[in-house]
Amino acid sequence: MADIELTVNGVAVRREVPDHTLLVEFLRETLQLTGTHVGCDTSQCGTCTVHLDGASVKSCTVIAAQASGGAVTTVEGLKPSEGKALHPVQEAFVQCHGLQCGFCTPGMIMSVDHFLRQSPDLRQESICHALEGNICRCTGYVNIIEAVRHAAAAMYPQATVTATEEGA
Repeated sequence: MADIELTVNGVAVRREVPDHTLLVEFLRETLQLTGTHVGCDTSQCGTCTVHLDGASVKSCTVIAAQASGGAVTTVEGLKPSEGKALHPVQEAFVQCHGLQCGFCTPGMIMSVDHFLRQSPDLRQESICHALEGNICRCTGYVNIIEAVRHAAAAMYPQATVTATEEGA
């Protein structure tokens, strides 16, 4: 058994779990944070994406004991803008119809949030590169890419956010 100590969405947690417990299992089964989805079990789909110590990671590839001592943010832990019900990325996905069935959405939102906080390069190729670890089987990604740009405008209102000459 492994003794896990983490800060999850700003709250300190400590649990004892089997040594082989994946971070995604710890979040979903132990802490009941079911916004983080399990999709492929092979790290291909990105539905389990969370932030671990500020980095975007697929929680199906991390043993919970490896994360012990760290800070995890799940989709439930994203903080909305002042006076808003949703985080700007969540709001952008709603406004731009960047979701269909919603299964991939939590992982997409976490990846987009990380991308925009790192360097909001809104060229089509940069956005696609940021999303390439997340698979959506429902959309053609057009609305998801628009949601990224919409979220960037909300998160960085002082910046000029426009579509590039690439026709996007």
